[in-house]
Parts: sequence; structure tokens; C-alpha cells
Amino acid sequence: MNVLHFYKTYYPDSFGGVEHVIFHLTELNHIKDVEFQILSLSRDPTKPYVSGNNVNVVKAKELVSIASTPFSYDVIYKFKKLAQKADIIHYHFPFPFMDMIHFLTDIDKPTVVTYHSDIIKQKNLLKVYTPLMNRFLKSVSAIVATSPNYFNTSKTLQKFASKVKVIPIGIDANAYTFDDASRVEYWKQKLPAKFLLFVGALRYYKGLDILLDALKQSAATVVIVGAGPSEQRLKEKARTLGLDNIMFLGGVSEKDKCIILSLCYGVVFPSHLRTEAFGVSLLEGALFSKPIISCEIGTGTTYINIDRETGLVAKPNDPQSLCEVMDELWQDEEQAREFGINAKKRFENLFTAKHMNEEYYRLYRSLL
Repeated sequence: MNVLHFYKTYYPDSFGGVEHVIFHLTELNHIKDVEFQILSLSRDPTKPYVSGNNVNVVKAKELVSIASTPFSYDVIYKFKKLAQKADIIHYHFPFPFMDMIHFLTDIDKPTVVTYHSDIIKQKNLLKVYTPLMNRFLKSVSAIVATSPNYFNTSKTLQKFASKVKVIPIGIDANAYTFDDASRVEYWKQKLPAKFLLFVGALRYYKGLDILLDALKQSAATVVIVGAGPSEQRLKEKARTLGLDNIMFLGGVSEKDKCIILSLCYGVVFPSHLRTEAFGVSLLEGALFSKPIISCEIGTGTTYINIDRETGLVAKPNDPQSLCEVMDELWQDEEQAREFGINAKKRFENLFTAKHMNEEYYRLYRSLL
């Protein structure tokens, strides 16, 4: 079986949540009788990238990007060529130009769409795009939602409920190992003795302004790992607020991220908008048996994190509520330990890459 994954971007051009899912579905997939291809757009398609698991990673030259949507002539030809070889075409939504290519090329193959998120920010674009989006989602063979929470709260998914299957995102624990005593010691010296950790891109929907406001009153210390368009503004805000209980580390290597996760007291994830459809960083915290703090936004974040079982859930966009749950977790170390144990159990039961890949394999087989 040959499966073609198609999304607007992939490693090494960007390292977001969707790319992370594609990586685990392909390069870390150990199901024997499936071959994978990945097609994405890139400003520099010649940039070297060595894929794992013999995955064929193909880049098309991006011409222009409008409203976070890249366009390309080259990708139409490359998609058609790769799709002819594929048994299954696996789309990753949202990417409006992908919908156009689907109809322009008129490939008659079974199609799966992983529905990563509603379109939240581009409201004007959505008005224009909605007819094409509905036609596209109606035409595909199957739609995958990444959590029952998101399926139940997405008006778009509810329109196509008969073809929606829920398959939670999973990660491979073997990708999070490290064996470097000197590097562990380096981070122990550099980091606070006790800290909550945020890992992720520094973007508008991550709730980091709310986190900074909460830290004005909180006893907790937070370390932020990640870079992004909001980074400089957030650092300036932290300085303006006079915060001495926050540390910005910027982007770090995967190995360093794993070490920092192992050393943290818990994971804080204050995303306050539905653009945050799942939250892979929460899975990473659970993998390391860490208690979790998230906000209730009707998405996968509170499918991963069950309030008062695996961690604590705050009200979204509410610095006072976030401060209260951070301080409760910070002060009650026995409770934090219990939450962390429960988070690891929930991870092992629901969120392994093995489970995700087996569920997708069953779905692919059912469409052939």
C-alpha cells in the first residue's frame, strides 16, 4: 500500500503540530506493508532533508503566500504524479489551496482528511472559502477528527458526522530518549530547581500574554521553550511587568527539549483559542509523567488533560483562574505527583504512535 500525505509545509521548513503528526504517521511508522510519500511546499525546495523509514519527501517551489496559504504551479504537477502512484491520498486540513488541487487534478483515489483545526483567525477568508471547503469535505472518503471533544464542538465536522472517525494523535516514546549525563548536568545548572514548562511556538493563540499576566501574582516559576512571531513582544512585556519568575530559552534541540521535560515540575499550556486543536506538548508532558495545566476550550487539550485526574484546567483568557491553578499545583507536590502518574497511564492507554498508526492503517484498508 502506498499513501501520499499532502500539507502546505513539512520538515525542515517548519516544525509545527501538523508536521509532527505527519512525521509520526510516516517516518516513525513501523507497519510493514505501507510505503509513504510526503508532498509539501517550500520557499527553498533544495534545502537538504534526510528522511527516516525510506519515506519519499518531495518539495514544490512556493511562489507566494496569502493569508497563511502558500501557492505554487509546480505542486499541481508534482501532486498529480505522486497521486497516480498512491493507493490512498491523505490530506491535512486546513490548507485551502489543497482543496483546489484536489479538484483540478481529478484523481480518482480513496481520500482521507485529518481535520486538524477549524479556521478561526481568517474570518473574511472563511466566508469566501466555505463553499469550496464544504464541497471538498463532502467529496473525500473519510474525515479524521483528533479528539471527540473537537468533533463534538466543531460546527464544520458536525455537518459531515457520518464520515468522521476519531483517531487521537499519538507520539512515539522511543523518539524522546536521551543518554547524555553532561548535558543533563548543564541544564540542571542553568534552569531553576523547580519550574513549570511551556513548550511550543510563540503564537497569538497560545495564551502566553495571559500566562505573563498570571505570573504577576503567582508563586510559580515558568520556563518557556520555543520561538515564533510573538517572541520579542512577549519578552518586552515580561520586562515591563518586572517578572523575575520567567525564563525564555528560545528554540532548543529535540534532545535538550527531552532533558528539560524530564527536569520540569509540570507542564503549563495556556492556549485560549480553538486554533489549538490538540496540543502535542501536553502528550510530551504526560509521556514524562508530568502534571498538566491547560484551559477549557472545547478541543483536544482537555481530552488529554482531565481536570483533577491528570492535572488542572483553568478558564480560558482568565489570568486569575490560571494563577490559581498554577499556585495550587505548585504548592501541593503530592497531588502533582499523582496527576503525573495518571497522565502517563492515560498516555499509554490512548496516545501512543503505535495506537494511532494502527487505527489509520485499519481506516486505509477499509477504503481499498
